[in-house]
Amino acid sequence: MALNCGIIGLSGTGKTTLFNCISKSRIDESAAKTPHLGQIDVPDYRLDFLASVANPAKIVYTTVEIVDIPGLVKGAGQVKGGNKFLAEIRQTDAIIHVLRCFDSDIVPHIEGSVDPVRDKEIIDLELIAKDLETLEKKMQKAEKLVKVGDKEAKHELSILNMIKDHLESGEPARTIEINDTNRKYIDDCFFLSIKPVLYICNVDEKSAVKGNSYSKKFEESLKGEKAHTLVIAAQAEAEIAELDNPQDRKEFLSDIGISEPGVNKLIRAAYDLLNLKTFFTMGTKEARAWTIKEGMTAPQAAGVIHSDLERGFIRAEVMKYNDLKKLGSEQAVKNAGKYYIEGKNYVVQDGDILNIRFNV
Repeated sequence: MALNCGIIGLSGTGKTTLFNCISKSRIDESAAKTPHLGQIDVPDYRLDFLASVANPAKIVYTTVEIVDIPGLVKGAGQVKGGNKFLAEIRQTDAIIHVLRCFDSDIVPHIEGSVDPVRDKEIIDLELIAKDLETLEKKMQKAEKLVKVGDKEAKHELSILNMIKDHLESGEPARTIEINDTNRKYIDDCFFLSIKPVLYICNVDEKSAVKGNSYSKKFEESLKGEKAHTLVIAAQAEAEIAELDNPQDRKEFLSDIGISEPGVNKLIRAAYDLLNLKTFFTMGTKEARAWTIKEGMTAPQAAGVIHSDLERGFIRAEVMKYNDLKKLGSEQAVKNAGKYYIEGKNYVVQDGDILNIRFNV
């Protein structure tokens, strides 16, 4: 269950530098005219610990797919290639929106000045404009059904009109307050502006820890909006990531005041953005992290490993990571009475270590 995140932003924000940093790629930002895909491991100290306990032949982290989408400009939907870039966003599960929060004499801002609040609005309006196009087509179909007396279509049209008013006010679809019953009317629209967003304030090296006036202004503008924000010095971290010696990387990170790469936090935040959870399996052959959606039951989680396990599910033997960490071994967990046998209705929790019993 790979999570797919699209990195977007105006040209010159440093998003390709961030992509290179995450994916260990070497794409030249000035030449990044087409989307690029990178698959990266999600850092997880819990899996590292399980590996130290089980000493497996192989360690498999869960992954995130990151797509670097070429920089957007005003009127993207009306310029050549713009619709293609917007279509790339439609294919993603979530958006990582990079905002320029640094000054540079070498790379002038495409809008003439650094203003992340304005830049966010530019991108939002492009996504909203595309969503309005999609909505208009949906409304035309509903109007035809209303004319022939379809009562549900009449209710649907009232909901669509409400959403149209919301979008036309400049508000993205993700901020619409709509119940699950009425949400079904827009599920097939696949709005661009409804996707969950992680905002990255890309700052200079000296602002890596506390941010700067640009990032603080942006964070202030988000009050009232349910949004995730991270401050990252992408250029500095990209240079550090190029160092071969892990100890050197650690020392340079310490020099700029951070204990771990900001991109690690980004990867975990992107993973959490869609309320995904991790469970583990461990043995002498393999210690592995698996991705599931929040609320999945033990048989469904077993199906992520292999469809046979879900079809022939009998029970799940469950350890909690914190119990194993505290007690040190599987046998110690059993002796403490913290090794649980769960059935088909058990909802898997983040950090569970599962041993699936099945019969096909």
